[in-house]
Amino acid sequence: MPRALVTNDDGIDSPGLHALVGAAQKAGLDVIVAAPVEQASGASAALTAVRRDGRTVVEPRELPGFDGVEAWAVHAQPGHIVAAALNGWFDPRPELVLSGINHGANVGRAILHSGTVGAALTAKISDTRALAVSLDVALHPTGERHWDTAAGLLAPVLDLLLDVPDGTVLSLNVPDRPADQVGPIRHARLARGGAVQTRVEEVRGGDVRLAEVEVSDEPEADTDSALLDAGHPTLTALRSVEADDGDLVQRWLGSR
Repeated sequence: MPRALVTNDDGIDSPGLHALVGAAQKAGLDVIVAAPVEQASGASAALTAVRRDGRTVVEPRELPGFDGVEAWAVHAQPGHIVAAALNGWFDPRPELVLSGINHGANVGRAILHSGTVGAALTAKISDTRALAVSLDVALHPTGERHWDTAAGLLAPVLDLLLDVPDGTVLSLNVPDRPADQVGPIRHARLARGGAVQTRVEEVRGGDVRLAEVEVSDEPEADTDSALLDAGHPTLTALRSVEADDGDLVQRWLGSR
């Protein structure tokens, strides 16, 4: 089985990352872990890092319950970690990137801001298959998180991921419910917004206070947000290339 880099944007100590590592091992993948040393949500595909003498600061880690798994805590954003991992850091080079399991859904056009999705899209630049996995946790959650539900869907989605062209990026969102209360995986198009929006809460003097709020609008049918609300895991193929309407600029230039 291929070698898989497991990363995230919630940090190397997050339970979602550990659940994904366990699922990847159970699926027979050769796992290596490199994740931010601390929370990096909202990092998108940023390449920033803390450097010492021009080198990215990296610390070896032992993950509890995963003896023998090579793991690194990195003082950098997820996109930086993936770029380094696929371009000379590790030998042998990872053949897959698994990013997550994110604490919160990554749905709608707001996935642009996600460090979890940004890590997966960074893999695409290096023609490497990638999967971003997210659990639909509320903004202010209570009770138990169902990481195992999301982890249990890795194996069937891997069947698809290992059979698609290099550079394919998939985003899997999973309801935060027990596995027996989750419907079948559905293909989904992106909703207009996201599960959470950032809004200005206060403007005082020269300062602006931002707050995250859950979106209350009813999502459009057949979008990732609507299907997730209905209890379906959603799977969406993502890309970071030019728009379909490639003639737009050509027509404008031709009219000048």
